[in-house]
Amino acid sequence: MKRTATAAVLAAGILALAGCSSDGGGGTKDSNPSAGGQQAPKGDALVKVAKQYQEAANREDWKTACGLSSSRLRGGTVEECADRLTVDEPTPDPSETSPSPSFSPPTYADGSTPEPVASRTPTGPDRADTGPVSASDVVEVSAVEDHPAGYGVLVTYTVKWPDKDATTKRRALRLVQQGGAWLVDQHEDVQEGDMGHGSPVRTALSGG
Repeated sequence: MKRTATAAVLAAGILALAGCSSDGGGGTKDSNPSAGGQQAPKGDALVKVAKQYQEAANREDWKTACGLSSSRLRGGTVEECADRLTVDEPTPDPSETSPSPSFSPPTYADGSTPEPVASRTPTGPDRADTGPVSASDVVEVSAVEDHPAGYGVLVTYTVKWPDKDATTKRRALRLVQQGGAWLVDQHEDVQEGDMGHGSPVRTALSGG
């Protein structure tokens, strides 16, 4: 009789422990913050912010892009960030049809000069056309240097320069939470060689 009572007590104790473990595990899964103490978001929320940021940057809408950037990336207010990124092209002087005699382009050690960089012209912007932006591959990323832990997103779009074939551009964006909003804190180009090997987003945002 004593042996039966002891077995019943042990069985009840095991059931109680199992119940506590199950409840505790469920609570942890739902409430545990991720990525350096930030509450885990839904993937589509991160994808939306990443896509909006890259679309704004592609059309040079710096006020919107800066508004979707972290305070660290902005380096000031939204207005200061937008002013810093907005390039005011000087009005060309029609009388200046050739460079000044005192001007000489930079020259490499082997005597070659760099390819000219496309810029705005008097007849309009001479710049690449970009295609629709897609965002995917949301992954957690660890803190690195002055970038806090957060989530990485891969953004993809095409770039087509005048008289050239379109190419695919891939960028990795680090998103962190500030003031209850998810904002871009880092952006890096994703190299073609990184595609298909582990996480290209983590590789780009960790410096390779």
